[in-house]
Amino acid sequence: MTSRSPPPRPINQLKYHRRNVKKSDIGRRFPVLTAEARQCLFNLASYRTKAKPRLKFPRSRCAAVLVALFVGRSGELYVLLSRRAATLRTYAGDTALPGGKVDPTDRTFEDTARREAYEEVGLPLDKRKVPLLCVLEPIMASNQLVVTPVVVLITDNTIRPILNDAEVSSLFSHPLKGFISSEPPLTSRLSSRKPVNAAGPSSTDSYTSSSSSTTPTASTTEADDDNDTHTLELPYHTARDWTVSGPNGVVLPIRTHQFLTGREAGGTKPVFGLTASILISAASIAYDRQPDFEVQPPGAPTPEQRIAWVMYRDAKWRAACEEEKINVDWERVKGIAEEDLPRLERHEKNAKRGRGIRVVSKL
Repeated sequence: MTSRSPPPRPINQLKYHRRNVKKSDIGRRFPVLTAEARQCLFNLASYRTKAKPRLKFPRSRCAAVLVALFVGRSGELYVLLSRRAATLRTYAGDTALPGGKVDPTDRTFEDTARREAYEEVGLPLDKRKVPLLCVLEPIMASNQLVVTPVVVLITDNTIRPILNDAEVSSLFSHPLKGFISSEPPLTSRLSSRKPVNAAGPSSTDSYTSSSSSTTPTASTTEADDDNDTHTLELPYHTARDWTVSGPNGVVLPIRTHQFLTGREAGGTKPVFGLTASILISAASIAYDRQPDFEVQPPGAPTPEQRIAWVMYRDAKWRAACEEEKINVDWERVKGIAEEDLPRLERHEKNAKRGRGIRVVSKL
């Protein structure tokens, strides 16, 4: 009996990914699409990472999340978001994208993201019902894991969520376009709404589920908006600047973002931190324009530089590479972390003079 060879390590899993959506099929599959949303899907399906990855990641330090899009009744694009269970040990109650750490059986980051979405919210693994659009550049999370976002499109309007109550307490959606704007999306009305029955993702602009036995439910119309008018008194988008330690003791500025969901009165947290960063990136690619707010302050390191610096200085990363027998040129990793260091040092000096790092608005 021939033994099966183990799956390849996720050192550069991007090379395994092939998009499942043909650009010529988009208009045929979604006749209600607005022209803008159709172009967004074209842009996402055409997207490729800008360069071949220069860093090798150990499997044990990798994770992936699923950016699951669907077409609303107005023909616009929406993204699925979940509220993490209050009983979880980490990030309890946070608004998040489905996802988690790479498993030994996962061959690609796409496998990881799909498996986690299936386990958390019951999203089918069938790539014909949920085809791949693209894979985005990895980003370093606060827990020192490298997270790779995988963007898919839900094409089957008969799908019903089945929530894993141990991990997810509710599921809802938000307009993708809302993550490149400092103003609330008009279609969401940013209100806490009462759910009513609906046919499925393709027939509604947002849907929620609060247990494993329920089906997607649509939000009500403007009639419910007056129930949560105090939510509208808060700014839809806010950002906060903070600092991290960089190479040669340089203090680097970092900006985090927050977006209201309109469900805060019911206990749902805003979209913030890593999830917000991922959705800003996905929306910027889809709509082919930068947000109307500054994403990062002057002097901020690139995502690759942040990853490289954590890899270089973090003992857990070095131990993981050694354990998984990944040959890493640590001087090259350090070189990536120190790229453009003179510019970063200049911004640090300016910050010390009071002209660089500043709090945009407190969360």
